[in-house]
Amino acid sequence: MCGVHFQLFENGYLYLSDASLKLKEDFSQKAVYLHEGAFIPYQTVFELISLMDLIGSKENVQASVMCEITAPAITVPLPELAARVRHSDTVQLIQNTDFLSYFQPIVSLSNLSLYGYESLLRDPLGRISPGQLFETASLTGMQGLLDQKAREVAIKGRKGQIEDGLKSFINFLPSTIYNPEFCLRHTFQIVEASGVKSEDLVFEVVETEKISDMDHLKNIFKTYKQEGMKVALDDFGAGYSTTEVLLELLPDFVKIDRGKIMDCDRDLEKQLFLKSVVEVSQALNIITLAEGIERKEELEFCRDIGITLAQGYYLGKPESRPAYILPQSAIPGL
Repeated sequence: MCGVHFQLFENGYLYLSDASLKLKEDFSQKAVYLHEGAFIPYQTVFELISLMDLIGSKENVQASVMCEITAPAITVPLPELAARVRHSDTVQLIQNTDFLSYFQPIVSLSNLSLYGYESLLRDPLGRISPGQLFETASLTGMQGLLDQKAREVAIKGRKGQIEDGLKSFINFLPSTIYNPEFCLRHTFQIVEASGVKSEDLVFEVVETEKISDMDHLKNIFKTYKQEGMKVALDDFGAGYSTTEVLLELLPDFVKIDRGKIMDCDRDLEKQLFLKSVVEVSQALNIITLAEGIERKEELEFCRDIGITLAQGYYLGKPESRPAYILPQSAIPGL
């Protein structure tokens, strides 16, 4: 789903969709069988967690927590519900926080001028790291809501801070967009309401190593492009990513994984890979972007072989306000 709200009750009922589930004897007598499922009462959250531990991990059982015995409006797989209960503080943070967008500069290697920024989601109070936030969202099935919020805050955060003509690179998870025309409708409404130019937005897929449904991803790309936006493949060179993926998807940009950029000036294998990506991309009219530039030598090698854009700590760290100061060491002759 594009986003599902979760509420944890201090006491209530654990609903299990499979009424024929063989419940353990110590709580089976407490269960009430209605609405094609079993309602098992609990008095504390600790008791609820213990209850789910006793039942065990059953992927095929849909579950919910209820404050009363009534037909559940929404159910999720039991392991996902257990994760939501165990990480309820983070789930509430995902649902209720007005997140911020941080900005990392993206630079044109030909003249080191500013090309745009990647927008990166951050907790305004610094209570949780971005990595932990997205990992917990994945465990709890909340990544759809978090992904939607990330897109929204990136678009709104651009207004009044980034001038027209500079690009905003915004991450998205294709697995959360089960129906592009429906799930992305909210995003397109935000773009229109914010007065942001569609052509200044680049949406980059962050699951290139996990593409299981190429047609689905192509449909997502098509939906973005129909609205005048650009699309990018992120982390290219890591995991699943191949030149065949470029040929199949034909993105506007390909962002080369930092693992292929690190020490590329002195690693022959990486050099051969990068040169092949540049060759294929140029033939397909795809703009190349080197991620994770941390040294002058890496920047110079990427520029010399024809990579168009770059980002990384050498050029600028993510900041709460858009900013780009050309590193003095990057200026030729200094």
